[in-house]
Amino acid sequence: MQTNLADFIKGTPAGNEADAILRTCVHCGFCTATCPTFQLLGDELDGPRGRIYLIKQMLEGQPVSELTQLHLDRCLGCRACETTCPSGVNYHRLLEIGREVVEERVPRSLVARATRFLLCEALPRRWIFRPAVTIGRLLRPLLPAALAAKVPVVAGGPATPWPRPGVHRRRMIALAGCVQPILTPNTNAATARVLDRLGIELFEAPAANCCGALRYHLHAQEKALDDMRQVIDAWWPDVASGRVEGFVMTASGCGEHVREYGHLLKDDPVYAEKAARIAAMTRDASEVLAGEQEQLVALLRQASAASGQRVAFHSPCTLQHAQKIRGVVEALLAAAGYQLTPVADPHLCCGSAGTYSISQPVLAEQLRDNKLAAMGAGAPAVLVTANIGCQTHLQSGSKMPVRHWIELIDERLNGVS
Repeated sequence: MQTNLADFIKGTPAGNEADAILRTCVHCGFCTATCPTFQLLGDELDGPRGRIYLIKQMLEGQPVSELTQLHLDRCLGCRACETTCPSGVNYHRLLEIGREVVEERVPRSLVARATRFLLCEALPRRWIFRPAVTIGRLLRPLLPAALAAKVPVVAGGPATPWPRPGVHRRRMIALAGCVQPILTPNTNAATARVLDRLGIELFEAPAANCCGALRYHLHAQEKALDDMRQVIDAWWPDVASGRVEGFVMTASGCGEHVREYGHLLKDDPVYAEKAARIAAMTRDASEVLAGEQEQLVALLRQASAASGQRVAFHSPCTLQHAQKIRGVVEALLAAAGYQLTPVADPHLCCGSAGTYSISQPVLAEQLRDNKLAAMGAGAPAVLVTANIGCQTHLQSGSKMPVRHWIELIDERLNGVS
């Protein structure tokens, strides 16, 4: 694709990156076949190819309107198009650059600005989010149905005990995150118990809170970079001393973002090297277990007899498209004796996509209902996923329990059939 960038961005780091990405696109249209919003809306501008044209025109100095903003806002950032693209177009980075330009040129309404401000300030801070969720649950019976549906539920049951610390030579750090400890408090505890059985001690660094993904994708980049630096500062003493071998991510959305730290902080003279090292040491929980699969399978055989419980797994976009981890969780669940039911169109997004379910509720609910229908087609007893956002979003539309897959492994190891 030929480009002729305007002076305002030509020669800048963002401009050079965007130019290189645009030139890799051959506008073949393969991406539209796997784009969730194009499938729902049938509008070329609500598919990756159309959005690429919009961004190209904008970067070449063409007028930018609220319509441009709308089409870019509707993108889930699921990166299914990147999985499909034969030319390797780095679409998500181009989208981030385009959205940043739109934010500078198209003012949002007062309501939209207020909503984004509240999301940026409340969600990453547990001391705000926890009481807000508690109050919301208390008031849910009094709220209109549409608003009550937005109050998140606790998924996966209450928090359960962590194993006794300090008994293994191998040690790893888990990111507690911001909303996960409040909405799914059992996830990291279950992971710690599973890793404990494999000879790995898992612990959290209390000062490591939000990974920065929430604010970054809401275009509060400077605040997001501060969140990232805080996480790095909390982890670095253990890295520098060699006390840990890596970082375990139980939320694939956080995992995707932490693995981008090296790129996002590459121009920071203080944090660039630290960020790159931490990104390289980051693993999804499924990767850690897969690396210990022989020992894990032996432990599972010693546990209770395989239950054969039917399970439908939703692979989050941040796991399969961004981190390119495919089939690993499914293999672990099968090894634990669960029967995986088929899920049609497993590459499609569930509609959670960070704060997308709040900013684009109509599209998000359509995608959620489609995903739940696909997952329920095989008559499973439980639905599982690998990301806190997907888990709570799917649970909001499902009477069937939606759980994190690690909890099922934990139960099997503890003889729960």
